[in-house]
Amino acid sequence: MTPSTYKLKHKIQGALRLGRALQLVWQSSPTWTIARILLLIVQSTLPLLSLYLMKVIVDAVSTAIAAANKQAAFQQIALLIVLTGTVNLIIALCSSIAELVNTTQAEIITDYMYGIVHAKAIEVDLEYYENSQYHDTLQRAQQEAYFRPTHILNSLLQLSENTISLVAITGLLLFFHWQVAAILFVATVPGLFVRLKYADQMYHWKRKRTATQRKAYYLDWMLTNSWHAKEIRLFNLGSLFSRRFRQLRKQLYQESLAISKRSTVTALVTQTSATIAVYGSYAIIAYQTVKGTFTLGDLIMYYQAFQRGQSALQGVLGSVAGLYEDNLFLSNVHEFLDLKPRIIEPLHPLPVPRLQHKGIQFQGVSFQYPTSDRQGLKDISLTIQPGEVVALVGENGAGKTTLIKLLCRLYDPTQGSITFEGYDLRCLATTDLRRQISVIFQDYAKYYLTAKENIWFGNIDLPPDDGLIQNAAYKAGADDVISSLPNSYETILGNWFEDGEELSIGQWQKIALARAFLRDAQILVLDEPTSALDAKAEEEVFQKFRQLIKNQAAILISHRLSTVKMADHIYLMEHGRIVENGTHEELMQLGGSYAHLFEIQAKNYR
Repeated sequence: MTPSTYKLKHKIQGALRLGRALQLVWQSSPTWTIARILLLIVQSTLPLLSLYLMKVIVDAVSTAIAAANKQAAFQQIALLIVLTGTVNLIIALCSSIAELVNTTQAEIITDYMYGIVHAKAIEVDLEYYENSQYHDTLQRAQQEAYFRPTHILNSLLQLSENTISLVAITGLLLFFHWQVAAILFVATVPGLFVRLKYADQMYHWKRKRTATQRKAYYLDWMLTNSWHAKEIRLFNLGSLFSRRFRQLRKQLYQESLAISKRSTVTALVTQTSATIAVYGSYAIIAYQTVKGTFTLGDLIMYYQAFQRGQSALQGVLGSVAGLYEDNLFLSNVHEFLDLKPRIIEPLHPLPVPRLQHKGIQFQGVSFQYPTSDRQGLKDISLTIQPGEVVALVGENGAGKTTLIKLLCRLYDPTQGSITFEGYDLRCLATTDLRRQISVIFQDYAKYYLTAKENIWFGNIDLPPDDGLIQNAAYKAGADDVISSLPNSYETILGNWFEDGEELSIGQWQKIALARAFLRDAQILVLDEPTSALDAKAEEEVFQKFRQLIKNQAAILISHRLSTVKMADHIYLMEHGRIVENGTHEELMQLGGSYAHLFEIQAKNYR
């Protein structure tokens, strides 16, 4: 690509980004945008009328001094003063209204952009969240998305307002003295190039240092959140993390300061040159008045016109520079919004069938994580029939949870297929498929909301006060826990908010189990479902388990082999492969790895 072609492409991309930004602004608040445009027209024209009226007043005063009928002359002056005052009152009123409109629209745009970012964060696949580059992209977008569109709108409106003023004033100054207008332009333009140059440098530096900024944020988060509070104190990690945070922030500060220093020095040189040129022009205006070329009113009008012209030109150039800078950084937002889901939805999804005969089948399934060379699953083939309880056992990293992620279509297999009653999962809408699977993962979520909501989130299609919520809590053994809380099911869980009640790990797990049981799904998946429960609570859960699943298919993942004895079929996984399978009795008779692991665990209870 030639340099000229690259520059053209760069300009086209910039224009497209600008167009997308304005589209976001218009979609968020069309009425407020129209209001701002109307105010802009008024605010850019009335000051010129005020400037002209001031000239007329000064000339009228000069004439009145020598007039015979000073009373009549003053009446004319008073009328002009009232008219000028009225214009300035209208200007002040428009300014106040504009401030209200600007503030309101900025809030609306910010909230709209929050919604856009949230929607994209929900849309992208789980794969993105397991990729560090995605988190860099997300952070850059979050830093820019909520204010850059408003900045662009402000810059465009200011550019329009200053341009209208500048056109009118330039015409006036050209009529007065074309060299003065040229000086005005030459004195102001160098500052534009300085700002554009250092906007580029700051943009590229911020992209380069995104990972460093995220590390600093991570350290700050660990130092201030409740999840790490115990260990930080027990292992005396606070000073270490704080010191590392300060080191990262110092590095960022020094690099940013170096760019700012260079920008400040260069800007000072250009500003000094501009000041000399401006005051030289003032001298020309004064000299022409002393010679009698212009009246005193002309002097004041031209003097103020020159001032306003310089201010308008600086505003135009500043708005252009601001647009360039905002457009650069807005590319971070577009980079995030342009992310595409890797899980492709079918154009014509089939309805999710009822599990009756074929069940769920994994056929030669292999999977490799996109960001890793390690293969998560290798040639997995298994079948889960309706009403059947299947257990997946094996060491950490054996591929058990990965298999569940594929079943939920959080990922697609690298090879092979997964079918649901004979239909490939890729033929089903992911939302409909996931509606038929109720999962509690080992790293289940804790929602710092009411106990009722924590369970209701398992099936938000139900009314929030449905009696099935308490029934699910009873099945999971959580009803007794919740009933003992100060406000029962209306108690806020966790200690982040006022009147919140913190639970033990085992109690939180019961709440999560209740959430899974509430979902009216065909498949129930429990990933280490009782790891935080004591032996008695664990036994109570599994005594009810057969009753709970009814005609559902159930998948248990557990390290406790005592909990999987009741499974209809057990699969032992090692390094992403199934190495043994059968009932508990069959595997014990086989005398392989499963029997060996079971004997090791059983010794602890003898």
